[in-house]
Amino acid sequence: MSTIFKKILDGEAPASFVYRDDRVAAFMDIQPVNPGHVLVVPIEPVELLHELDDDTCGRMMQVARAISLAIRRSGIPCEGVNLLMADGEAAGQEVPHVHLHVFPRLAGDGFGLKFAPRYYKLPPRADLDAAASQIRAALESP
Repeated sequence: MSTIFKKILDGEAPASFVYRDDRVAAFMDIQPVNPGHVLVVPIEPVELLHELDDDTCGRMMQVARAISLAIRRSGIPCEGVNLLMADGEAAGQEVPHVHLHVFPRLAGDGFGLKFAPRYYKLPPRADLDAAASQIRAALESP
C-alpha cells in the first residue's frame, strides 16, 4: 500500500516530525484545524483500526496522550484538545492508512461535528438493548 503517509515514513515526502519510534510516528498535519495539529500513525501501514495489532493501537494512544500534554505545555494556543480518527471512507478517512488526529481547540475556532436531526431524538431503550446485544455477540465470536 503506497500512501502519502507511507512516503513520509519512508523519507520520500517531507514532514515535520514530532515523534517516532519503532511502532508509531507523529508529524504535523499539513492542513491543520488549528496550529499544533498532529497526526499519529502506525509505521506499518494498515487501512482500518481493526487491522492494527493491540500493541500498536495502544502505543498510538500513549503517544497521542503525550502529545496532548505537550501541546498544552508548548505555548501554542490551546483551551482543549480533540482526538479524532476517521475509520473508513464513509467516516471521512481521506488517506487509507490509520491515523489519529491530535489537535488543540479554542472556543469559537469554527471546528465541529454536524449531527443529523435524529441525533436529538433519543432512541427507545429496547433499540439500545438490541444494538448492545448484537455488538456483544460480535465481540464473542471469533
